[in-house]
Amino acid sequence: MRQFLETEQKALEINLDPRIYGSFAEIGAGQEVARYFFKVGAAAGTIAKTISAYDKVVSDDIYGREPSGRYVCESRLYKMLDHEYELLLDRLSGQRPDLCLFAFADTITTINYHRTIKGQGWMGMRFQLSPHAEPNEIVLHIELQDGNANLQQQAVGILGVNLLYACYRYHADYKELLASLLDKLEDRIRIDVVRMKGPDFEHIDNRLLLLSLIEQNLTDVAVFDKKGQPVHISEFLYKKNLLLVRGNYNPSTLLSLDMIRASAAQFRADFSRRAMDCFVMTEMTLDSLQGEENTTDEKNFLERARLLNHLGQYVMITDCDRYHKLIQYAFDYRIQHLGLVLENNLLLSLLSGKYERNKDGRLLTAFGEVFTRNVTLYAYPELKEGSGELLQTHNLPIPEGMRNLYQHLLDQRQIRDVEGYNEDVLHIRSREALRKIQAAEEGWEAMLSDRVARYIQERGAFGFPLESMEFDY
Repeated sequence: MRQFLETEQKALEINLDPRIYGSFAEIGAGQEVARYFFKVGAAAGTIAKTISAYDKVVSDDIYGREPSGRYVCESRLYKMLDHEYELLLDRLSGQRPDLCLFAFADTITTINYHRTIKGQGWMGMRFQLSPHAEPNEIVLHIELQDGNANLQQQAVGILGVNLLYACYRYHADYKELLASLLDKLEDRIRIDVVRMKGPDFEHIDNRLLLLSLIEQNLTDVAVFDKKGQPVHISEFLYKKNLLLVRGNYNPSTLLSLDMIRASAAQFRADFSRRAMDCFVMTEMTLDSLQGEENTTDEKNFLERARLLNHLGQYVMITDCDRYHKLIQYAFDYRIQHLGLVLENNLLLSLLSGKYERNKDGRLLTAFGEVFTRNVTLYAYPELKEGSGELLQTHNLPIPEGMRNLYQHLLDQRQIRDVEGYNEDVLHIRSREALRKIQAAEEGWEAMLSDRVARYIQERGAFGFPLESMEFDY
């Protein structure tokens, strides 16, 4: 059971540990982290150097220029870690061979006076757990939630102490490490990227780190790239269009791949002539990953995620069933236009849910959370179970009280049917495909692409019994 300590206690405990020694480099929000270690006393036992390269010219002279011209970005943080850690090794590894060296860095922007810029930034640690060992590394992207700059600076200081303490005290348990980062910071900071690497983290799949962020309510949205590495949308989607294809992908069937293909082609035709301006990403919600007891089967999650990566997909994990938090998140980072793809039964559930919850006159407000001028919902057709009726936007059973509003959204083309879909795959259900895979039932391959079927057979994924395979000797 983890003991909850005050921030000052954590800082003092680190200062009094004779093994831990390193440097602090902080850009943008002042030297808030180093300040804690100076304030509690015995800082000479921990701090080799602190630096705040606040002037851009000075910062460029030390760390080099950024091609993007941005200073609060991931590449800046890595340049700071590289530079400061190499200096430590050059200056101290021979002189102080008994030390575990670390370099802490952050580059943060706090909220501005007019509140047009929200506080956010990058923070990281490169550190040894034993003298002369290869270093480990933890990198975070954070969103600051306080309403003024002073409080945000304070929160950065607390988070930095929590991170340094966690690196040395909780490195063996990544879930405990992540939970400890928000000690004394509940509702003040969101962490939407965490990346760990190094000899003591080789056993950790970074996709599980992002899942843990969502499960522990450290963020509502997290993304990993086609290689399974955590990324932040501000680093590659600035002023671009984003299409999110929501599904459970358990597994990725011919139907789910057709959703991606057809909607992506339509989205690019609707909003850009250049494919590079439109980015397509698959989305899984926490609800779709959890079973009846609100627990997540991590093995099953990794199988879904790894298969999507195998198919060349970026993946977003969210806790945003009602979409408005996801939409706000996207536009906070300057997404130009957001497309959301979902099957018609999920569209009906979304619309009906908003109607039932807002019969007291707040219906327009509720729908305004989702249907802004820069959001389009793409509805993928569905065969109604039992009758085989084809459900599209024109024949959804919309509640009587919202039909006029729904028709307005159709007329404004904020809700659109997905065009160019493959009628031959509409009958496929992922749960039926999963059942057949697990039973090695004849015909399961016909519900999947050849590439997906081979992937499952070769790895025994999704419960496929390897002993059922026939081999030529």
